[in-house]
Amino acid sequence: MELVKTNELFKSFGAVKAVNDVSINIENGKIYGLLGPNGSGKTTLMRLIAGLFYPSKGSIQVLSENISVNSKAHVAYMPTEAFFYDYMKIKDAEKFFIDFFEDFDVEKFSDLLAKMQLNRKMKITSLSSGMNAKLRVALTMARKADVYLLDEPLNGIDLIARDAIMAAIIGGASEDNAVVISSHLIDIMENVLDDVIFIKEGKVVINENAEDARANYNKSIAELYKEVYA
Repeated sequence: MELVKTNELFKSFGAVKAVNDVSINIENGKIYGLLGPNGSGKTTLMRLIAGLFYPSKGSIQVLSENISVNSKAHVAYMPTEAFFYDYMKIKDAEKFFIDFFEDFDVEKFSDLLAKMQLNRKMKITSLSSGMNAKLRVALTMARKADVYLLDEPLNGIDLIARDAIMAAIIGGASEDNAVVISSHLIDIMENVLDDVIFIKEGKVVINENAEDARANYNKSIAELYKEVYA
C-alpha cells in the first residue's frame, strides 16, 4: 500500500534549491534509508512530508490525501533538534504528547522507557545526549502512526544508545507502517534497510530496494554511499 507519494516536489529557500524535482513512493511494511550528507535535502524532504513546510512546486499525498491537518495525524516526525522545555521531566514530555497526539500509546511508551533504561522522574536537562536521543525516539515510536520519519536518530551518540535506538525502531516497524530514517551513518543501519533513497543537492540520485542496489552496483550500501558522495 502506498502511504506517501511525492510528485516533482520542489522546495527552495531564496536561491537555494533544497528539494529539487523529487518523486518517490513510500509503502507500508518497509524501513527506508534516506541517505546523504548534511545539507543534501534530507531534513527539508522530511519536513515537507510531515506538513511542516509547504512545497514551492509539486505535490505530496499521505494515504492518498493532500497535505492537511488530517494527513499530519498519520505522520510521526522526530526532528534532529531537541523539542523539550527546560522545566520538563520525562513525565511532562509524555503529558505533552498525550495532549497533542490522539494516537499516543502510554503502554507502549512505558515499555520503551523500560527498554531504554529511562524513568518518568528524570529531568530532561540532566540527560546525556544519548539518553535524550533515546527519549525522543521513544516518544515518537510510541505513537500509532502510519509513517515514522526519524531525522538522524543516531547522530552524535554512543554505541550502547545506538543499539537501544535501533532496537526500538525495528520493534516499532510493522507490515502496517513505514519507517524512514535519515542518516549518514550507513555502516550501522545498512542491515535493517529494505529500500534506500540517496539524495544529493536536493535531487534523488538512487531510489532502489537495498538488495537490488547491492546486486546492481556490486557494492555494499556503505561502499555505494562513499562512491556517490566522494
